[in-house]
Amino acid sequence: MSIDKQLARQRHRQGQAWFWMSSLAVFMGLLYVLSSVLMPFVAGLAVAYFLDPLADRVEIVVKSRSLATALILLVFFSVIVGALVALFPLLQNQVTGLIAAIPAGVDVVRAFVQPFVEHLESQLGSDEVQALKSNAGAFAGGAVAWLGSILKSIFLGGKAFINTLSMMFIMPIVAFFLLRDWDVLVTKVDELLPRKSADTIRAQFKEIDTTIAGFVRGQATVCLSLGVIYATGLTIIGLDFGLLIGLGTGLMAFVPYVGMLIGLMIAFGVAMLQFQELMPFVMVAAVFGFGQTLDAAFLTPNLVGGRVGLHPVWIIFALMTGAALFGFTGVLLAVPLASVIGVLVRFSIGRYTESVLYTGE
Repeated sequence: MSIDKQLARQRHRQGQAWFWMSSLAVFMGLLYVLSSVLMPFVAGLAVAYFLDPLADRVEIVVKSRSLATALILLVFFSVIVGALVALFPLLQNQVTGLIAAIPAGVDVVRAFVQPFVEHLESQLGSDEVQALKSNAGAFAGGAVAWLGSILKSIFLGGKAFINTLSMMFIMPIVAFFLLRDWDVLVTKVDELLPRKSADTIRAQFKEIDTTIAGFVRGQATVCLSLGVIYATGLTIIGLDFGLLIGLGTGLMAFVPYVGMLIGLMIAFGVAMLQFQELMPFVMVAAVFGFGQTLDAAFLTPNLVGGRVGLHPVWIIFALMTGAALFGFTGVLLAVPLASVIGVLVRFSIGRYTESVLYTGE
């Protein structure tokens, strides 16, 4: 190959790299600017992606994509609304009761910690203990403020009332049209791929799809199963707010390990307020131990498996970053974007290990 052709190919690759980097920068900028109004569209896209395999199967039976889409979304939203209607009164009472029990919980924690504080005062002196109290208070205040800012950006940023209405009315419409035209949209995107790189890009999209499907579809089923297990178990043993804690822990199981640990600590805290004997604590631990054992031995291997390729720390970082930057929209986009970045990083590493920079040949 002549030097001119080599230079031309190098300039072509550099031009492609700048094009994709510029496109990514524009996409991130638009996402940041429009994050307050994108939530129903992102949620609709997630619903369409989640239900597309089922729509393909139903379409074969009913011979109409529009009819299949309408039937699937009708059943999907009917189940969600029915579950909310059935659970809302129970959850509302438990949330109210949990909030009312917080002052008593603070008193119990204070009484539990007080002997340790007095022991520290006898060992270190009052000045050192006071400095520790000040530092701990400052750290706790900063942590609460940081968590509050994230929750505010998720639930209040961008006019919560308008977001709620948009989720109720706009999201189902977006989901219908995206699910109905999903295959057409995929074909259109495929036609726009650079012809010389089309096969490579298709292979990466396929891996991204496998990663997202393995985590989102599989992990959503795992979260639902764990929520039912925890809520049922904690309710059976008679723990106050067991339904709320169990369902919340199942929902938080989307964040690997962190959700379970938070739910376990909350359950122990409530048990400390409610019970005086040891056996209820053992039963709470048994419920969470059963859920985690079932998850590790059956749920995650069969529903998620080894298709994901996303490290738990990377998922946690992506969710926290998405929430901090883009609110609830960022939470919805965190895992897909983390999947895309993970696939691209693995692809880049593969290319690097095959290149002269790595082999020296």
